[in-house]
Amino acid sequence: MSYVYTTPVPLVATDTSFRRAQWRMLLAAMLCYLFFYTGRQTFGFAIPGIQKEFGLSKETLGWVSSAMLWSYAMGQAINGNLADKFGGRRIMSLGAILSCFANWVVSFSSGFGSLIFPWAVNGYFQALGWAPGSRLLSNWWGIGERGKVYGFYVFAAGCASVLSYITSIAVLDVLHLDWRWIFRIPVLLMLGGGIFFYLVARERPEDLGFKALDTGVANQGDKAHAVLENQHESSWTRYKAVLKNWRLIVAALSLGFQNAARYGLIVWVPVHFFGSNWAKSPDAFIDPKWISVALPVGMAIGALSNGWISDKLFGSKRYKAIMLYMVLGAMTSVWMFTIPGHSILGVMALFLCGFFVYGPASSFWALCPDLVGSRRAGTATGIMNFASYLFAGLGEPLIGRMLDTSGNTALIFPIVAVSCVISAFVAMFIKR
Repeated sequence: MSYVYTTPVPLVATDTSFRRAQWRMLLAAMLCYLFFYTGRQTFGFAIPGIQKEFGLSKETLGWVSSAMLWSYAMGQAINGNLADKFGGRRIMSLGAILSCFANWVVSFSSGFGSLIFPWAVNGYFQALGWAPGSRLLSNWWGIGERGKVYGFYVFAAGCASVLSYITSIAVLDVLHLDWRWIFRIPVLLMLGGGIFFYLVARERPEDLGFKALDTGVANQGDKAHAVLENQHESSWTRYKAVLKNWRLIVAALSLGFQNAARYGLIVWVPVHFFGSNWAKSPDAFIDPKWISVALPVGMAIGALSNGWISDKLFGSKRYKAIMLYMVLGAMTSVWMFTIPGHSILGVMALFLCGFFVYGPASSFWALCPDLVGSRRAGTATGIMNFASYLFAGLGEPLIGRMLDTSGNTALIFPIVAVSCVISAFVAMFIKR
């Protein structure tokens, strides 16, 4: 008996089966990143306990936070390229596992030195998540849907902030454990998410027998920065090509101020609410610790909305969606500063701060494959995120010192407003 062997015909991108696969990859990346922030956005909740035990100032702890953010920034510049070279699936899963381990090391700290070093190392491990996940998604989705897709992806990151807030508060207020357990219990979710992602995700459509998707770039002027599917290039070539794209550099600068505003809120809003006496106030309708959750909830929904707006309302002109939300973020931050935070109006304002300040993240990340193509999306994402966390790290000790000097933690809101205004102004030059 003889057999005739034939090469399987790749499925086209319009098939229902391909569509299901697209959404499966997106949901797998979202679920994995949903747990990533339990490994780095819990630090603000640990600050009061660390201060009490070690006697460290807010400025000093701001430097600890900066060490993690700068390490994360350097990791982004490296790991985005690694994702282009080795694939996002393996690197993102590895990051979740290593970050879980690093958090446990942090939980055994006995002073400044043993706190700052492992927290900085954790920053690098955390940087194994975002750009590799973005790289994988850029293989599966084309230009016309990137705003929506990155909106969902950043929505998962926003929900991760909610999860990190809730689990941290639960450790302190429900389980009545000390600050060390903030670095032990929530990160187990990240460990599980990393393993799940590795088992479910696939790097590109070809891995499941589908035809490669023509992801392309957003406009004719940026085609020179893209690499063809059949071309091979070194890491150095990728870096040079990405850094020559001036729109990407401008976007990275705008993102830097946006992320400085975002981390100003993430790190210092919990300190603001935990240090207040609002729970004792007769008109406080809810424990101030739980009021702070309004911030990441707003962030999650804002990210989902901004990506959709950039696609549908502005025709994939991302800079318009970025500018709109940054201006509104500045306005709501000033509003938050002027009203009692423990009132219903204060909760609404805090929600809107998160909504508008974090919302543009989905448009920023969609710009990466838009400007350089999917083959260099990981490197571009890493360069963008390097800039964003470099700026965030610069802001942390400065904010901490201002709060130490003034004794008024509410000053975080006008600081955030200034960062938002600068981000909006710079974003104007991304115009394409």
